Amino acid sequence: MSNSYNCIIVDDEKAAREILESHLQKIDAVKVLASCKNAIEAFAVINSEKVDLIFLDINMPEINGLSFAKSINKDIKIIFTTAYREYAADGFDLQAVDYLLKPISFERLSQAIAKLIGETIIKNNELSTEITAEKSDFIFVRSDRKMIKIDYSDIFYIESLSDYIKIHITEKTIVTRETISNIEAKLPNNDFMRVHRSYLIAISKIESFTSEHLEINKNSIPISRSYKKGVLEILEGF
Repeated sequence: MSNSYNCIIVDDEKAAREILESHLQKIDAVKVLASCKNAIEAFAVINSEKVDLIFLDINMPEINGLSFAKSINKDIKIIFTTAYREYAADGFDLQAVDYLLKPISFERLSQAIAKLIGETIIKNNELSTEITAEKSDFIFVRSDRKMIKIDYSDIFYIESLSDYIKIHITEKTIVTRETISNIEAKLPNNDFMRVHRSYLIAISKIESFTSEHLEINKNSIPISRSYKKGVLEILEGF
């Protein structure tokens, strides 16, 4: 998919649609095809136009946003827009790009678009200015049938168990169905480092190291031969 996204807004509140559309007019990377007051109108647009992205309210009459999201083509990206925080886990379970709480600021909306395409293009007096969204300092993972927020600063290291990983954080360990490569791609690479095919560590949590092992929270983490050169170059640079 290119970095130009055809989107629709789906919300039963006219004021909410107008605010969101006003924000989106400042972002070159997104084109608003339609503003819909319910899921029925949205279905009609999806069936007649190429839609890449939907800004979707959850609490709507007749067909709510969660039911609507489950019924559409999974290639269409969704950013939920709602006043209700308690639906966040359901939203992320549907692989939503982001979950925005009303009232939605332009800055927060820009972060959501940046999460989708990697950058945000802003219109400014007919000149395009590229801005980088502020990065999050946390991640959500699914464990025990719920989405759990983990602050980057709480992570000591991550251990791979085939299709599962163990995230060792302050005072406990969280197990989630994920590959270590996928989780590595989501974490800031200046704060975390792969030291072994089965271990990803937080650089700031290293207590000591040799050419063979790292010590983190009184645990010995092996440095594999294939990662050794790069790991030691980074560590010896501090």
